[in-house]
Amino acid sequence: MSKLDSKLLIIDDDEDVLLAAKLFLKQHIKTVHTDKNPNNIPMLLKNESYDLVLLDMNFSRDATSGKEGFYWLNKILEIDPTIAVVLITAYGDIELAVQGIKEGATNFLLKPWDNKKLLATISTTLEVHRSKVELQDLRSKQKFLIEQGDQPYSQVIGRSKPMLQVLSTVQKVAVTDANILILGENGSGKEVIARALHRASMRKDEVFISVDLGAISETLFESELFGYKKGAFTDAKEDRPGRFEAANKGTIFLDEIGNLSQPLQSKLLSVLQNRKVVRLGSVKEIPVDVRLICATNMPLYQMVDDGKFRQDLLYRINTVEIHLPPLRDRVEDIPPLVNHFLEIYSKKYKMPNKRLHASTLKRLEKHLWPGNIRELQHAVERAVIMSDSNVLQPSDFFLSQQDTRETEIPTGADHNLEATEKMLIRKVIDKHGGNISKAAKELGITRASLYRRIEKYEL
Repeated sequence: MSKLDSKLLIIDDDEDVLLAAKLFLKQHIKTVHTDKNPNNIPMLLKNESYDLVLLDMNFSRDATSGKEGFYWLNKILEIDPTIAVVLITAYGDIELAVQGIKEGATNFLLKPWDNKKLLATISTTLEVHRSKVELQDLRSKQKFLIEQGDQPYSQVIGRSKPMLQVLSTVQKVAVTDANILILGENGSGKEVIARALHRASMRKDEVFISVDLGAISETLFESELFGYKKGAFTDAKEDRPGRFEAANKGTIFLDEIGNLSQPLQSKLLSVLQNRKVVRLGSVKEIPVDVRLICATNMPLYQMVDDGKFRQDLLYRINTVEIHLPPLRDRVEDIPPLVNHFLEIYSKKYKMPNKRLHASTLKRLEKHLWPGNIRELQHAVERAVIMSDSNVLQPSDFFLSQQDTRETEIPTGADHNLEATEKMLIRKVIDKHGGNISKAAKELGITRASLYRRIEKYEL
């Protein structure tokens, strides 16, 4: 039998015990060190990284109470909390051993022992210890990966009134487990808000799983979200958990939920109601405990009216709604966003920190940003790469004149706000062929608000 690749330290004031144990254990364990003086423990642990310590509970100064053994047990765990400790007592005092387990020991052993019992106890303890270390290592890696994956979304940048209202809502609802629906245009930062909710929640130390439902085909929906058993379909070579299982105890973010077909909506609703998933190819129900955050850029309420989205699913996912404003409605946030992206891309491409000319900032603030923050981010990245100057000019940004903010004042006698609004609404409605939802979206108002204005101006 091959030796265990482990390091073992035995502390006992009986030299005969130390010699006998070492002679036997060296046949089975790669490294075995012994010492009869417990006062040497701090030095020994400083010089070597041991997997397990066999510690006598009673030394010559205190032969029966175990107090000295408890002192050194606590000292060992203070120096190295990950180390496994097996307590040795010669008196068969089970209560003493149980107390030792409560104080952090991994196992205990009674003297006199037979060699098979000694080896079995050490082997079992090392296996448990190795599993514990691997679990701690896995958790540390998971935490690191979560933090690293969260970095691009680590800051919610906004000082405008609409964004301050959003952040106020985030602060109120994050600590609850309420289901959240984030509504906003493409590129407006819905995932940033979802991650901010997760970071401020009671689940912040657990995983955040983001799922783009718009990128998952009908045929892959169940296997991706709910998992599958080996043999469930041709390429199912092994059991695999779905996104919901992966997100257990954490947060699952379902982006573009408006893209789901009605059959898939029904399957999702069933999982949300029962809080259980069934892997493809199985009948076993697996409980899942997740915080649900959904997002879409689609008009879900109109889709409900049109029979394209289940009303009961909408009620299930939107305990609280967060309406994320488009960038054109939060112009005050453009300067800090630009500075944020300038810093990121100057570092990324190892360039001197670049800044904007005053005229450039005015040009950026006039742009309507139909692609929202994502468009701004790409525009800044391109300008950082292509410009030879450290001061970015308007010409460094390739922005469409068609998407420039311009105020058209009607000619004639009606130079007033209502006339301007009436003209703008008529122009946008005509542009979209009478489609109220698209017109409201471009105007940055709700359908209900647009209907009120249509009635007001008799359009």
